[in-house]
Amino acid sequence: MRDKKIIIVGATSGLGLEVALLYLERGATLGVAGRNEEALAALKTRCPERVHTMPIDVRSDDAEARLLQLIDSVGGMDIYIHSSGIGKQNPSLDATIEVGTAETNATGFIRLVTVAYRYFENHGGHGQIAAISSIAGTRGMGAAPAYSATKAMQNTYLEALRQHATMQHHNICITDLRPGFVATALLNPDKHYPMLMNAQRVAQLIVRAIDRRRSTTIIDWRWRIVVALWRLIPRCLWTKLTIVN
Repeated sequence: MRDKKIIIVGATSGLGLEVALLYLERGATLGVAGRNEEALAALKTRCPERVHTMPIDVRSDDAEARLLQLIDSVGGMDIYIHSSGIGKQNPSLDATIEVGTAETNATGFIRLVTVAYRYFENHGGHGQIAAISSIAGTRGMGAAPAYSATKAMQNTYLEALRQHATMQHHNICITDLRPGFVATALLNPDKHYPMLMNAQRVAQLIVRAIDRRRSTTIIDWRWRIVVALWRLIPRCLWTKLTIVN
């Protein structure tokens, strides 16, 4: 791991930050990106010689160029981890929230994941892309329509990239990481979430799945059971359920 060069977009808070800290402990060289420049600077102070930073807003037109600059500053890339994402419960269907979620979780996701894919494609046809999506992509959730829809898009897009890599005879591993509810700033502190998981523990499971080059991993075992049950529920019954209050 000490020779690995890892790029993490969305590393300034939540799971992205926890994953970055784990890789830093293991001796990897990191390229970390996010919108919070103060948080990026704080992360760099932990190990200045092995942490390279770049402020990136995935919604901006310059995000692609900035990601490539970050990769260059690190000296290459072995693993790309996409942890950038937003989500809110939106029972009023506020269009600003819905569209903003789509711009980050869909457009921004595609913009940077494809940069990483093309980089690997142009540098020997091998590497690994790992994206933190969500179990929310399993079924449409009325409490957060744009969030669940964009996470389903991410799941499908990663599956399509996996097939694309096979069609092009590339050794590019695509890892879809789907955690359940995790105690991070992404969640509304005033709401109750079932089976809430510790962010540090989830980060450990994420790194393990990346190490093992998993295709798709639902985190953790309890949520694997829940997701399996969700998939069995007929659509006519699903629409009558309340998943999150």
